[in-house]
Amino acid sequence: MDKNVQEERFTGITKFTPPLYKQRYQFVKDLVGKYKPKKVADLGCADCTLLWMLKFCNCIEVLAGLDICASVMKENMHRLSPLPVDYLQPSERSLTVTLCHGSVAHKDPFMLGFDLVTCIELIEHLEESELGEFPEVVFGFMAPSIVVISTPNSEFNPLLPGVTLFRHPDHKFEWSREQFQNWALETARHYDYAVEFTGVGHPPTGMENVGFCSQIGVFVRKHSQISEFTQSEKPTEAVYKMVFKAVYPSLKDEKYLQNAVVSEVIFTAQIIKRSLLDRLMSGHEEHSERKSKFHPSVNCFSEDLRKLVVEKSMEPFVNGNMVYIPLKTVFSFPKVNRLCGTFEKLCKLIAGKVTLSSDGSAVMFNTEHENEEN
Repeated sequence: MDKNVQEERFTGITKFTPPLYKQRYQFVKDLVGKYKPKKVADLGCADCTLLWMLKFCNCIEVLAGLDICASVMKENMHRLSPLPVDYLQPSERSLTVTLCHGSVAHKDPFMLGFDLVTCIELIEHLEESELGEFPEVVFGFMAPSIVVISTPNSEFNPLLPGVTLFRHPDHKFEWSREQFQNWALETARHYDYAVEFTGVGHPPTGMENVGFCSQIGVFVRKHSQISEFTQSEKPTEAVYKMVFKAVYPSLKDEKYLQNAVVSEVIFTAQIIKRSLLDRLMSGHEEHSERKSKFHPSVNCFSEDLRKLVVEKSMEPFVNGNMVYIPLKTVFSFPKVNRLCGTFEKLCKLIAGKVTLSSDGSAVMFNTEHENEEN
């Protein structure tokens, strides 16, 4: 049975709102918002719910999950796949999500280099021998900047009807606050971490002495850099089995960046063209005036950009059935400018993808059917 479902059978009577497991996940999400880690690993990821929540955090570029039960991950890993909208509107950040089958008692180089490691309701599922290996694997080998560990507070159990020994049949132990804090403080001391204690799931009024339903330790490594000697001791043999990997579309990939730039250039040029043709067809100006300098409307340009359209080389114009929109004008628009960075890169990305004038300085549109469309 899923550990969150099993837990809710007992904790539902105390009416935790939101449910206790959601409070734990929100705690992690808030921590991510505070520290902005780029690489996050969830040990004991189970149904991948926490990973699914974290994939929406813009600071994260690498997400990894590890669990001893491959079948549970495989049943839920589809939740971590990119959606069609991710391809239609690629993010500016890169994101890779990987799931591995393996034990937290084993070292694997795949788990090196993470900023944050989460162990949510994990350690109580470990056998005694696995729990003995756990600190060395996580704090000694992986050595992330931050480790978050949550585990049931056994002092709260008398308030949970139906709990006789442990909250879940797979739990090997459940610690009191003193037991957890003693273990955490010794672990932190041995591996040079600082640790702070908190929790989620407040007790009923008048029962505050039992503490939180789920107790949490947040470990922060005291030194930001790991010594070269320590790094040289890291083994290179892989023991985990990868069961899932997804690389999300990103504007850092030139293929997706080019598609985005081409679409934005055409869209921007269309706006300028429409504004120009509307002025030419307005009937409120003399024919000669309609061919004079183009004055962009407020809807087309910001005040800053309007100042840029003062050079003759940046003025859109009509020649016969063709409308010419200078690339310099298109590049002045904030989104195009942000996507490309430089005018040279803009020219490179749209080469062969957008119809340009013979000298490559302007986007061209044929207006032969413009009147028919209107």
